[in-house]
This record gives sequence, C-alpha cells and structure tokens, in this order.
Amino acid sequence: MHRRRTAIALSAALVAAPLLTACGGAPHAGAAAVVGGERITVSQLEGRVNEVRVAQRAAAPDEAQYEQTVSRTSSLTRDTLHTMVLDRVLDRAAKDAGVSVSRGDVAEMRSGLEAQAGGPKALQSAWLMQYGVAPKRLDASLRTEVRAQKLAVALGIDMNTTEGKTTFWKAMSQASKDLHIDLNPRYGAWDVEKSSRVDGKTPWIQEATAEPQQPA
Repeated sequence: MHRRRTAIALSAALVAAPLLTACGGAPHAGAAAVVGGERITVSQLEGRVNEVRVAQRAAAPDEAQYEQTVSRTSSLTRDTLHTMVLDRVLDRAAKDAGVSVSRGDVAEMRSGLEAQAGGPKALQSAWLMQYGVAPKRLDASLRTEVRAQKLAVALGIDMNTTEGKTTFWKAMSQASKDLHIDLNPRYGAWDVEKSSRVDGKTPWIQEATAEPQQPA
C-alpha cells in the first residue's frame, strides 16, 4: 500500500526535528499524559500497546518472526502515546475549524482502501505492519485520517505544498497550546510548536517491552 497517513506520517517525520518549545510539567500519578485536563492513564496506554502486540503475535508465522517484529517496533509504547495525544490535538484543531466526521465518511474511506489493499484482512494487516494499529482500532485510525483531510479542506490548503503543511501544523500547534499537554517525563515531552512527542533527557529510563496478555 503506497498511501501515507496524512496526520501521523507527517508527525512522525517531525519527531526527529530539534525541540523548539517543550511542555512537560510535574508528573501526574498514574497518568502517561494529561491533555486538556483529561488523563491518558498508564493502564490505557499499556492496554493499547498490548492490543498491538497480541495482533503482531497472531500475524507472525513463528516465534522468531514475532521477536523480529518486536525488535523492529521497540519504541511502540512511546509511539502509541504520541498517536493517542496527537489524535486529541487533531480533534481539537478540527473542532476549532468547524470540522466533523461521520460514520459514512469513515466507511467510504475504508471501502476504498480495502479495494486498494485487496480486502479487509489485507488492509488490517497493512495498517498493523506500517502504523502499529491493531485491527480493532482500524476505524478509529481511519477517522483520524478523514479528520485530517477535512481539516486541510477547511483551512483551504494543499498538503502537498510547503505552505500548506506550515498552515496545517500552525493550527495543530495552536490546539496543542490550548490543551496544555503534559507528558509523564518517562515518556518524554510534548513539543507544542510541532505537535510532536520528543524524547526527554532521561537516559536511565529504558522502555520495557512486556509480553502480550492474551484476552480471557
């Protein structure tokens, strides 16, 4: 599949950029992040990561292949938190621009992507491998895609141009500022200018890779 995710792909490219303005206040007990006064708990984050690990294990033909996948996605926990926060930032930016997304919008995008990928299972597999999205989260991920595209339309921009990208991320930056995002230092900090998670200067903290818990 050659299509790149509008919001997440662009943000991933910005993670390596220099930190301009980071937001990271006092840690919140039990919270991986606080966004707009609402907590993303460590438990919620771990649950999302476990969903991906379970799906990756199910998709792997053997244990060796699964271990390779885990090694290749060793930053899954931080990447997942980045996505969870970014989705909320995008939601705020979209609401500020008067953008809404219907079930029909998501269904239309999913139908088109399934046709390109070769069916529902192929699309789920592609999203899992390329973006670390568990099959049960596919519709939510596609909703983010639609929301980003509709936000670009509302802003009157072309995301294929430098000017368009600058305008898009300016709106995202304002949403980040309005939400007063605070990450638990163990997961890094949030760069409000680029609406992106960045690694904090805590080299003694290592990201643990837990064994996936099979659903009961």
